[in-house]
Amino acid sequence: MVKETFLNLIKKYSDNEDYNLECWNEIEQNYSSKSRHYHTLEHLHNMLSELNGIKPQIEHLDAFLFSVFYHDVIYRPTKKDNELQSAIVFDKRISKTTFQSIEKCVQQIKATKEHKLSSDRDTNFLLDIDLSILGKPTTEYQVYCRNIRKEYKIYPDFMYRKGRKNVLKNLLNLDSIFKTEFFKAKYENQAKENIINELNQLS
Repeated sequence: MVKETFLNLIKKYSDNEDYNLECWNEIEQNYSSKSRHYHTLEHLHNMLSELNGIKPQIEHLDAFLFSVFYHDVIYRPTKKDNELQSAIVFDKRISKTTFQSIEKCVQQIKATKEHKLSSDRDTNFLLDIDLSILGKPTTEYQVYCRNIRKEYKIYPDFMYRKGRKNVLKNLLNLDSIFKTEFFKAKYENQAKENIINELNQLS
């Protein structure tokens, strides 16, 4: 589903099948890196699954899809500019096609760094499906927690716990974790419960 969706998307703007496949292979290779345990192709699959429930509400669907595919194409836990680097890769790759809304996608990808409420509705939907794992049932959330810890295995427990608690507390301090009414209703309460439980376990 993930590969097919991407190739169907990019072929609207490029008739160079070799280049289209090259772009996909780069995405697949990066998201399949051995250092990744959560930010994987499964994450993309889950985001696309969440998109099915809101697709009629997305104003610029193709831009939204490109942002999904490229938002974590660069992901190194020790770096703080992954979103910027992901946007740069997107720009480099898709600028070689006829797709016009490059800057819109660049801004959407960058927005996944801080997950702040945006004036752009599509961006808010992107942020919400990116964080949808937070509102999943407890057992699924716990798998997510373990996978995140694996991605940060370079850090000892005391450092990881401190950083992770800061991330979780920042989420709880938001007016709401989810930006759109659709995802607030769907996931907000469970997400807060999951985060509080994780914080208790980290203490």
